[in-house]
Amino acid sequence: MSEIEFRGYSESPVILDKYSKEIDSALYKAISLDNVTLLNMMRYHIGWVDKHGQFGKPSQGKGLRSSLCVFSCESVGGKPENALPIAAAIELIHNFSLIHDDIQDGDLERRHKPTVWVNWGKPKALQAGNVMRVLADMTPKDYLSVEENFERVSRCSLILTTACLDMIEGQYLDLYFEGRTDIDTSKYLEMVSRKTGALIRCSMQLGAIVGNADHVTIDAMAQCGKYMGNIFQIRDDYLGIWGREEYTGKAVGNDIRKKKNSLPIVFATERSNPDDRKLLQDVYLQDQIEDYDVNRVISLLDNVNAKGYVQDIAEQEATLALESLKHAKMAEEFREDIKELITFLLYRES
Repeated sequence: MSEIEFRGYSESPVILDKYSKEIDSALYKAISLDNVTLLNMMRYHIGWVDKHGQFGKPSQGKGLRSSLCVFSCESVGGKPENALPIAAAIELIHNFSLIHDDIQDGDLERRHKPTVWVNWGKPKALQAGNVMRVLADMTPKDYLSVEENFERVSRCSLILTTACLDMIEGQYLDLYFEGRTDIDTSKYLEMVSRKTGALIRCSMQLGAIVGNADHVTIDAMAQCGKYMGNIFQIRDDYLGIWGREEYTGKAVGNDIRKKKNSLPIVFATERSNPDDRKLLQDVYLQDQIEDYDVNRVISLLDNVNAKGYVQDIAEQEATLALESLKHAKMAEEFREDIKELITFLLYRES
């Protein structure tokens, strides 16, 4: 594997900014309901309105998956606007999963504001997530207005649905792993490739299909997306323990309190001496983890240089992501854009 340097970290990668307005418009069109309460819940979660349904300063997410879909389409010679219906569907699936994740994890805040279930209760939040998922199935029909090839539209819908199932299976594995002490790196990476990688992989794959790329390029885009999903989740794991609260909105060591078997914990379990391994297991077997125990676990992670290991693994995945595009047919300017985005994913603070 060749050495690739990742420098020039930007907080606003071109890919995340370039298509944001068009994706927003497509997403706004996709979220259309007569039920005002459900409509406002979804708009609130995405970041368009406050809990009273009033428009104000947006507080949206990165739009990574939808942006990658449109980027992938344009980078292989397609018209970016043709990918917007599929990109909106991807964004709906991602956001439905976040609403449900917040309920499962009991998270009180997302993007520095109360989560949907905190404002409206768990039953209504579940329904809002469910509606988003259904709307995601309906949105690709708009692709028919620009692509009369029904077979291609059906293929895109099947790939998207399969990726959603893969993502949900990964989320289940993540929950199943909580509190367990027998998870190794291979099991962790399998979970990550589904939980986070499936939808990002699908985003780039579908963009290339909409852009009418050849099979080699479509496969290369999918592979790149898989590795980018791994990078994203590995960095999330890093931030879940060492991230600064002013950026993440969560306390240092938050994933330890949740007994998450994130990559730093898996690595420490494999590399620690028997006494430290027992300490880690004892902490994770407690009903509730207090600050004192969080600090002890962080100290244990420092002893095996888990922070450095996690970053090294992320950089290895970044190299694989770029190398996977070696045979993809795309202009050099787009290769530079994807490298900039990968660098952002490697070093982001939130």
